[in-house]
Amino acid sequence: MDLGLTGKVVIVTGGGAGIGGAISEALAAEGAIPVIVARRAPEAGFIAALTTRQPQASVVIADLAQDDGCRTAVAEVQRRFGRIDALVNNAGTNDGVGLEAGPEAFRASLDQNLLHYYTLAHLCLDDLKAARGAIVNISSKTALTGQGSTSAYVAAKAAQLGLTREWAAALAPHGVRVNAVIPAEVMTPMYARWLETLPDPDAALATITARIPLGQRMTEAAEIAATTVFLLSPKSGHTTGQWLFVDGGYVHLDRALGR
Repeated sequence: MDLGLTGKVVIVTGGGAGIGGAISEALAAEGAIPVIVARRAPEAGFIAALTTRQPQASVVIADLAQDDGCRTAVAEVQRRFGRIDALVNNAGTNDGVGLEAGPEAFRASLDQNLLHYYTLAHLCLDDLKAARGAIVNISSKTALTGQGSTSAYVAAKAAQLGLTREWAAALAPHGVRVNAVIPAEVMTPMYARWLETLPDPDAALATITARIPLGQRMTEAAEIAATTVFLLSPKSGHTTGQWLFVDGGYVHLDRALGR
């Protein structure tokens, strides 16, 4: 199926690895132009493979935790391409800032995980209206389930879902669609590094996957990407304000299923 994304310029924050990397790859496969905005340059092999598929794929280095970094990044995309057709807010990390950490750490975590979602949408607003484009916010199952010891991350992820509905309402008159994708357990390099910090990574992984009703397996980053790219495309042209769970039934089905 041709999703109608050929030549569309799409900002993907944190788009050089993990879920963001898979989204960048899926966009390139559809003929879109992914523009990765990240704090660090992606691995050379990833960029080589991406530009082989889409020679116009681009990288902008910016610290999105700073408003000036967001401004510089958006201005650079506009300078290079003259337009922005869509935005994927994805960058962030579960930094373990819980109740014990204190308000300063909580605020700093929101800078890392939430405020740039708003800032980038604000800065891209005129372009998105002109393009009648789309925003996809990558959230997390923790927004609905909680996790323990991650107050700031959960606050950010829950806020992203509220903003998805708010922006969908605000931008509907302009033809701009806004949706969220909610992963649960996805095997990314960051997730793998976290597992390695545990006393028995294999046992921990087995416990986690046993709780995922559909197939008792981790979700693949490519599966998150496929849903995201569909939501960006004209094929989902009457879908807005939605939270789509790509999680093997983790959030809504009884985790005892199949055990």
